Amino acid sequence: MFKSHPKGLIPAALANMGERFGYYIMNAVLLLFLVSKFGLSDGTAGLIYAVFYFGIYVLSLVGGIIADRTQNYNKTIQWGLIIMSIGYICLALPLFSTNMNGGSEWWSILIFTCISLLMIAFGNGLFKGNLQAIVGKMYDEFEAEAAKKGEAALKEAREKRDAGFQIFYVFINIGGLIAPFVAPLLRKWWLGVHHFVYNSDMASLAHDYIANGEATQKFTETMVKSTGEGYSFMDHITTMPDQVTSLADLQAPIQEATTTFCQDYVTVFNQGIHYSFIASVAAMLLSLAIFLYYKKQFPQPAKKEAVAAVDYTIEERREMAKEIKQRLMALFAVLGIAIFFWLSFHQNGQSLSVFARDFINTDSVAPEIWQALNPFFVIVLTPVIMWFFAMLARKGKSISTPRKIALGMAIAGCAYLFLIVISYLNNWPSGTEFRDMNAEQLTAAGLAKEGPWVLFVTYFFLTVAELFISPLGLSFVSKVAPRHMVGLCQGLWLGATAIGNLFIWVGPVMYNAWPIQYCWAVFFVICMISMAVMLGMVKWLEKVTA
Repeated sequence: MFKSHPKGLIPAALANMGERFGYYIMNAVLLLFLVSKFGLSDGTAGLIYAVFYFGIYVLSLVGGIIADRTQNYNKTIQWGLIIMSIGYICLALPLFSTNMNGGSEWWSILIFTCISLLMIAFGNGLFKGNLQAIVGKMYDEFEAEAAKKGEAALKEAREKRDAGFQIFYVFINIGGLIAPFVAPLLRKWWLGVHHFVYNSDMASLAHDYIANGEATQKFTETMVKSTGEGYSFMDHITTMPDQVTSLADLQAPIQEATTTFCQDYVTVFNQGIHYSFIASVAAMLLSLAIFLYYKKQFPQPAKKEAVAAVDYTIEERREMAKEIKQRLMALFAVLGIAIFFWLSFHQNGQSLSVFARDFINTDSVAPEIWQALNPFFVIVLTPVIMWFFAMLARKGKSISTPRKIALGMAIAGCAYLFLIVISYLNNWPSGTEFRDMNAEQLTAAGLAKEGPWVLFVTYFFLTVAELFISPLGLSFVSKVAPRHMVGLCQGLWLGATAIGNLFIWVGPVMYNAWPIQYCWAVFFVICMISMAVMLGMVKWLEKVTA
């Protein structure tokens, strides 16, 4: 798998793996963390999440420009890791407001959290695209050396580029596989220390009770399930009437104890998440150490060398400009498809996260942990897909990168088609309507949660689609990018990802407004249209990258 690849590939992948581990800890819990800590709605938390995701990728364009202009990719990457570390340190601080649903202190902490996310996004922008540009330069030099040995050696070296980016992608997902377990396990442990039991619904119900003072049947049922052995309500009653003649005399003390329970539960619930960000800081520092140790092995993309001046004819200059124009047009065509893929795929942190929370039986497994399915499948399936592509290449039936991307969109559509069928067969309503029902109402309506197998199937299809699009998209960018613009072009790929991520908030909005099968239908249609457009451009794109 690693044979005959540039020697700097694995160190670069390891540096990226550490950073991705820290990032995926935060990414796995961010949407649900914003809901549980600040009492935000799914839609509002989803909007903050979407803007953060947009910032991560659009700032990669800025990072690419900085690196291209300074011609110092190493220093840009180092500063990215340092700034991300500072952002995670800020997130690790367990700051809480005495008023959990509003007020100046509440707003100050929310703004501080958003500034911390901005720092992470900016640091990621300096790091992510530029490390990918370095990997692309490795293969430029690898192919240049192979060209000296003849056409056959060059052809074999070119076949290695797609595989190299897939290997790079596997290391990203090793970090992503482990990370989603960190925050939920720390949170569960911290809740147990304070005599609470983890329940995915309790934090949002607690915020509702604090805001409205109304104990619905579902709230009462959930509170009982969330109270651990050793917790005493009596310890939180400060004003007990001298004489109790009726249940009405106990109403105020019980309400006081219940409010305290809700405040304590939300605080402890989120303290566990805050502490998990310390692991993100450690992962950033590990990535920095790996990068600094191996940086001499990394080439500098588009590094300017002292060469003799060359005079080109007007016709030669026109041909060069025409080639650059064609390359950039091909790049922007694929970027347009990438926008719609990431809009659909990154529902894993949006509508699919709340879907796991609401419609899947996750009593024993926190909904965030299901996000580990995606990196798990990446690690397991990448060798299989690489073997499949290599087998086709040996038989002279290679599939071009543009055609692989089109197939990836079709496979992503299969994931949402599956969810449409499951949602239709279960007659599931909107997320909001389903959450508002208590156990008796769900039974009367004939509604029930599905087993975790639904998530396994969904993430299987989405992961296969990702393997056909994301690492191969990076490879495609490295092929068509003009040599003096590789950092900028990798930034443009991430910028397209940013635009797709800017609109991912529509997922939770549709999910909570309509029967959820209609939400999945929207993403299915997006994938199918994108596939059709990509297939229509395949021959042209193959010609440009030949």
